Amino acid sequence: MDRYPEAVRTRRKTGSYEVGRAKRAEILDAATRLFAASGYHRVPLSQVAADVGLSESGLLHHFRSKKHLLLAVAERRLEQTALWWSSVQADGSDNPHELFRSMVESTRRLVAEPGLIELFVLVSAEAADPSTPAHQLYGKWYERAVTETAQLLARGVERGFFRPDTDTQAIAREIIAVSDGLQLQWVISGGGLDLVEGIRDYARRLARSILVTGELQAP
Repeated sequence: MDRYPEAVRTRRKTGSYEVGRAKRAEILDAATRLFAASGYHRVPLSQVAADVGLSESGLLHHFRSKKHLLLAVAERRLEQTALWWSSVQADGSDNPHELFRSMVESTRRLVAEPGLIELFVLVSAEAADPSTPAHQLYGKWYERAVTETAQLLARGVERGFFRPDTDTQAIAREIIAVSDGLQLQWVISGGGLDLVEGIRDYARRLARSILVTGELQAP
């Protein structure tokens, strides 16, 4: 005979699940912080485990390998970036200069956590292989990023901020390509490239080409 009522067993299962989710989130927090500070390759899995009070085998109960943890950190980072951009776009929807300022500000945020730039480039290289989970993750990310950026540009055209002949899809892809390309060059140069200034220069050139006024307030 079962010693425990069904309700008790259900509560135990639910409680165990919530504890697991909380620990997984704690691991992601620690990995994000450590990878951001030191870089993915310079942080052993044992260091992440110790940071959250686990053995390495205990951590592997939540993430099957360091590569799986890397992918989870990248996924969370992309989602946080998307949410940040959504909030910025909502706040600045009536300001024709906000897109360009946000391009620069988002780059400043990236440079503040240099290890995560390396992480982004590392996972994007793996995403080139269609058989990897990173391929699907980045495919969805780029589709969302292009769509939302193009929508923002289209609203600017509708409000008379941007030139009516602006190719919103093409420019959305260009913005993302420039940002990602400069991040790759930043990693290859060992941080020697001024990433923020590179994006600022590009934002100014883009503003001159699509703003009806042709001038950009300094971002």
